[in-house]
Amino acid sequence: MTAILGISAFYHDSAAALVVDGRIVAAAQEERFTRIKHDSAFPANAIDFCIRDAALEPKQINYVVFYEKPLTKFERLLETYLGYAPIGFQSFRRAIPMWLKDKLFMRGMIRRRLPSGLNAPLLFLDHHESHAASAFFPSPFERAAILTLDGVGEWSTTTWGAGEGNRIRLGHHLGFPHSLGLLYSAFTYYCGFKVNSGEYKLMGLAPFGKPTYRDVILQRLIDLKPDGSFRLDMRYFNYCQGLTMTGRRFHDLFGGPPRPPESPLLQRHMDLAASIQSATEEVFLRLGQHIHRQTGMKELVLAGGVALNCVANARLLRDGPFERIWIQPAAGVEHSARHCLSGINFWKITERPSRAIRNAAVF
Repeated sequence: MTAILGISAFYHDSAAALVVDGRIVAAAQEERFTRIKHDSAFPANAIDFCIRDAALEPKQINYVVFYEKPLTKFERLLETYLGYAPIGFQSFRRAIPMWLKDKLFMRGMIRRRLPSGLNAPLLFLDHHESHAASAFFPSPFERAAILTLDGVGEWSTTTWGAGEGNRIRLGHHLGFPHSLGLLYSAFTYYCGFKVNSGEYKLMGLAPFGKPTYRDVILQRLIDLKPDGSFRLDMRYFNYCQGLTMTGRRFHDLFGGPPRPPESPLLQRHMDLAASIQSATEEVFLRLGQHIHRQTGMKELVLAGGVALNCVANARLLRDGPFERIWIQPAAGVEHSARHCLSGINFWKITERPSRAIRNAAVF
């Protein structure tokens, strides 16, 4: 028997999952036990539940896997702050003490909080490889193209490649700060919704508006290439160096400051939602067409917060080149059957029986 415990924590919607011989036997989010919405704390209750529900003892766990590589993520934060210094000091002052106190010592922190008797090896996987594994291995496909899209992992914001048998290969990526997820979250913030929580509201608002700002987005904010790759004009954004998603140029471009939360929604906000939704779908289509040309595969699997934009997924299935598409649905409670563009996939370890340990080693 091989039992693998997967953990996500310290960002939002902490969770745990347990895979035994390649089959998911238990999964739970920490908020279900603490009653704290989007609880980001170490998922001690979720871990205990998974082990009990599988009728195992902690000593029977063979591997513990964390969903990203904290040191690589810290490298990105430092390089970003240095790149914008001295601008961004307030954000730096908030973030760095937390890293120096806890997150740089993630291995020891996790070890101390695991149940007594659980001494299995602890592995750290690349964030987007975790996304890719969570999509391809539970899918019904023996071989498929893979596309992962979210806000940002360690450095990557979008990756693509292919999976076959018990191997996945992600040979292409777009790097931070150029992120479709963060672009969508910028509009989430600008329209008065909470980032990492209210993106589905923005998607739901889109049908009530008209994409009157679509061309402005594609001409001013994002340089979108025919193959779906893109770069953002960072002069309009503030998420690299500040405490907000958007900056003054962004506000001037779209006619005013961000909408205060809980204030009335105007037609302008509905049009903004429709516009960013339309632009997002255009990126989806171009990426899908390019990946299909490069891989020649008939099936596609998707994962990551952006991949839970169900409207864009439907557009890709309807107008794109793939015969079948499979989407990882379990990326967090607020994402299920809906979408959260900046979400993180929390059930990472979903390999088939012959794949579980091999892929842990490959990563």
